[in-house]
Amino acid sequence: MKRSFIREILEAIDEHTISFAGGLPSENLFPIEDLKIATNKILDTPKVYQYTVSNGISELREQIAKRYTDEGFPTTKDNILITTGSQQAMYILAKFFENKEITIEEPSYLGAMNIFRLNNLKMQGVKLEEDGVNIDEFEKSLKNTKLSYLIPDFQNPSATTYSQEKRDAVVNIVKKHNALLIEDSPYSELFFDKKSKYISQDLPNNSFHLGSFSKTLVPSLRIGWIRADEEKIRSLMIIKESIDLHSSGISQYILAEYLKDTNKYEKHLQSIRDDYKAKADFFSLQLNKLMPEFKHQKPKGGMFLYGGFEDKKIDTFALVQECLKKKVVYVPGNQFYIDKVPNSEIRFNYTHSSFEQITEGIKLIKSCL
Repeated sequence: MKRSFIREILEAIDEHTISFAGGLPSENLFPIEDLKIATNKILDTPKVYQYTVSNGISELREQIAKRYTDEGFPTTKDNILITTGSQQAMYILAKFFENKEITIEEPSYLGAMNIFRLNNLKMQGVKLEEDGVNIDEFEKSLKNTKLSYLIPDFQNPSATTYSQEKRDAVVNIVKKHNALLIEDSPYSELFFDKKSKYISQDLPNNSFHLGSFSKTLVPSLRIGWIRADEEKIRSLMIIKESIDLHSSGISQYILAEYLKDTNKYEKHLQSIRDDYKAKADFFSLQLNKLMPEFKHQKPKGGMFLYGGFEDKKIDTFALVQECLKKKVVYVPGNQFYIDKVPNSEIRFNYTHSSFEQITEGIKLIKSCL
């Protein structure tokens, strides 16, 4: 096992570095005052400081379940397992499927790939296209593995969003082969135009749907969840209990209090979408202007912009070492592939930088070419 390149980079940089590396939300958008109010309301209650149930406090699970149900995906609190961030949700599932094979997109989320390796899941990579996974390759792989991991909404790292046609095709293939889908959706609320239907919605008993408040509210509360049928949730809870008994009770109570005002949360989500869309559009514009040899798709949501240089000989892993010297960083594309062979691709995070930093950072990268 090796450490995550992204976590290592975050430790290697300082406050003077322009970082397009980590998937960090904008601190300017954290609802600090509203979270203070919610925190002060719950801190005088003794139960907040006590051990709580392994699957998560009832009120928070009910609130999450209601959001699913309101979107046409019938869900009860018993379909929800609260986890310590979405990363723990991934670990619980990897432990549950330990030593099996799994079909994943290529490129795919580095954090998930590391967890799969740690739990001896043999990964089979399937090509990711502009509108989702290559369907023929996906079926050929899933026929053997019976288990898949996909990020259909503003994928990490590629920012790809699955078309409805591709979503329907995935549903049909999973059903046909009586397989299972792990659908990772930390960015689904960060859409710029419209929200897509979850693939899991048509696979309620053959899916694990993962969500998180880290990208939509604040990361440090460390609250994520798994949505699955009740039998699967009970099995996953046994693994959860062996790790930490339960996720932070205080974090859960703060969230449950905050989420009582659904209008406030919806307004907050819209403010994030507006801010991130402006930054995504600006980042794309500056790339076209300052570094036109880097080809990319403009994001439709999420936190990342992905692409590659026309000159395939450019090694972006070697390039980032030079960029570090000039105090600008990104994540080279080879980190998101199973074999990690150097390539000319880059993932940029645009949500944590100012407009000035975006322009300056791209200029610095260009100077290193």
